[in-house]
Amino acid sequence: MTIRRLPPEAVNRIAAGEVIERPAAAAKELIENALDAGARNITIRVEGGGVQRLLIEDDGSGMSRDELPLAIERHATSKLRAEDDGSVDLLNIRSLGFRGEALPSIGAVARLSIETQNASGEAWRIQVHGGAVDGPIPAASFGSGRTGARVEVRDLFYATPARLKFLRSDRSETQAIVDVVKRLAMAHPETGFTLETDGKVQLRLAPEAGADDQSRLSRLSALLGASFGENALPIDSARDGMRVMGFAGLPTFHRGAADHQYLFVNSRPVRDKLVTGALRAAYQDFLARDRHPIAALFLEVDPALVDVNVHPAKTEVRFRDPGAARGLLVGALRHALAAAGHRASSTIAGAVLGAATPHADIPYASTRMGGGYRPASTYPTSEWREFSADAQTLPGVSERSVREAAPEILNAAPNAQTDEQPLGVARAQLFDTYILAQTADGIVLIDQHAAHERLVYERMKSAIANGGVKTQALLIPEIVELDPAEAERVLARSEELAELGLQIESFGPGAIAVRAGPAMLGEMDFQGLIRDLADDIAESGAALSLKERLEEVCGNFACRTSVRSGRRLDAQEMNALLRQMEATPHSGQCNHGRPTYVELKLADIERLFGRRG
Repeated sequence: MTIRRLPPEAVNRIAAGEVIERPAAAAKELIENALDAGARNITIRVEGGGVQRLLIEDDGSGMSRDELPLAIERHATSKLRAEDDGSVDLLNIRSLGFRGEALPSIGAVARLSIETQNASGEAWRIQVHGGAVDGPIPAASFGSGRTGARVEVRDLFYATPARLKFLRSDRSETQAIVDVVKRLAMAHPETGFTLETDGKVQLRLAPEAGADDQSRLSRLSALLGASFGENALPIDSARDGMRVMGFAGLPTFHRGAADHQYLFVNSRPVRDKLVTGALRAAYQDFLARDRHPIAALFLEVDPALVDVNVHPAKTEVRFRDPGAARGLLVGALRHALAAAGHRASSTIAGAVLGAATPHADIPYASTRMGGGYRPASTYPTSEWREFSADAQTLPGVSERSVREAAPEILNAAPNAQTDEQPLGVARAQLFDTYILAQTADGIVLIDQHAAHERLVYERMKSAIANGGVKTQALLIPEIVELDPAEAERVLARSEELAELGLQIESFGPGAIAVRAGPAMLGEMDFQGLIRDLADDIAESGAALSLKERLEEVCGNFACRTSVRSGRRLDAQEMNALLRQMEATPHSGQCNHGRPTYVELKLADIERLFGRRG
């Protein structure tokens, strides 16, 4: 077999398959070029899913006539500089693009046209059709004093028709482009974006003033919805030469899919399992397994500590110390969640107001319950009950326990109201399940079981943190066989695991002997646990499985031992529960992510009755 050199056209088309695998990839590369050129306004027009036509216009610095031919040459770029010895520093990349592959790759498989004008005031155009170059030639002026570029891509993949067979529908390809534009718009709030698809405006985002937290939150709210801005927790933490900023949603503000979790590294949108694992670890106390938080995190890292030259699409990065990056993210998120206290999502109250819309055809005040409408006076006492004197003591919540936990906010009298009592004073118990409290400017409805569940859980976690986890020795040590490298990684964490109640030691090459386990877990599958630990440590450098299992057991135990629905409480117990909720972190949601209370402001209630417009 004879080795032959492929013609340049074939080389370009093969290389284009790595960089431009779909229209969204072409859009991403062209928008990143505009951002690197300093654009403050970018317009994107899409037709036929980006296959028929893709137009990117910007007001960046533009290019000169001599730069146009270089721009469409492979590996020609303005973003990397070669040293005198010919070397290029690939560990100090500060721009979004740097490979010099996007424009030649697009030109190799499509009909590419570039019009540009720089500070000289001269406009030029160059065209590339399936690799064949035409130009540069003079073009119509952009206008006096204007700079920028207009890049048009038509008939994408016409030169490689086989690729067209693997594209999805126009709607799916358009949605992929929308997602790309949204991610880049999140990372660059100082730049305005306009996106039109098949003649319809999908996005119109004005440039935000400055690049502070408020500007970033304003841009995120425009893209993720105003409710995100109302329920977002600010994130700002630094460690080991890295800083993470951004916003994460309250635990009660969650979704059924992880499609609203975004990570940006040095303003570059990336898809990395790091953020998924960090969010899972930070929110594991607050969300059910099938619910996912919403977050947009911006990580600033010294370019020397992160490698962006991992994949031609530049959507993956590799950290020099992934454990430190993950630790920073988890720590910052947990700190923000702890600072949130008992705050719950505002969308809960909105849902209540939506369900409580008054009906004009009801001639008297009534409430909808079960199958129909009845006057409020006809409800049986079991549905609305004033304080009961014969209620039993609520386990774990009493005046004494509250005084020990937070004496400064103890309710001195059932009718007292202070600024330190955001959950108000208990007025009644409904259906032996919900506590109705009055605040200075509204009412609060508390789910007594969910609230007590969180209090019990936090108390158990505190006990574990203060006294360590009690261990239970095994009569016969459990021997776990692993790959030698996996066994070595697990054994290196033996001291950390001992703090969690798991005592292990080496039992020869590739084998681990389990001598004792956490007493609270009882009988368990140590074989599966050790293998899960090995996977966790290999993936993220942290032993998560045991911590998660301990916390899951705590959560389940708290759920089983908390005051149940249907339990009658007296005034002292209800107020004690409210005061302890105010003193307990994360009491706005139970261990499964459900809200523990709903708050309605007086203005909202008056609006329901037509007292306010």
